[in-house]
Amino acid sequence: MQIQVDPDAGALPAERRQIRRWVESALADDAELVLRFVGTAEGAALNSQFRQRGQATNVLTFDYESGPVVKADIVICMPVVRAEAAAQAKAERDHLAHLVVHGVLHAQGLDHQDEQQAGRMEAQETAILKRFGIADPYA
Repeated sequence: MQIQVDPDAGALPAERRQIRRWVESALADDAELVLRFVGTAEGAALNSQFRQRGQATNVLTFDYESGPVVKADIVICMPVVRAEAAAQAKAERDHLAHLVVHGVLHAQGLDHQDEQQAGRMEAQETAILKRFGIADPYA
């Protein structure tokens, strides 16, 4: 796994070692992942190019292969993470952990397009985060 931090992302609220643990806890299969932390400009450009939405979003997952080895890029926009954490009165580190886990689950084919899928994905996220002492992000 590669972890890339663009200078525009600012300082991360967790060490790389901890981020790796979050990723590993959400993986069910072998994986080749790039986890990239970006600023608003890059986040907005990627969201516009690939999702036709004009502003940055918290996490984008580009899954290229689901097996036997999961291959994906996960892009997390740190200014959005910070703003969401503040708006939701959550610790920035906890919100980042949630989005890392969320992105890794997407890389493995999980989705939340309907209520049933969303329920399964949210339950997995909550269980994984609980192992790290992080409260249910959906509560």
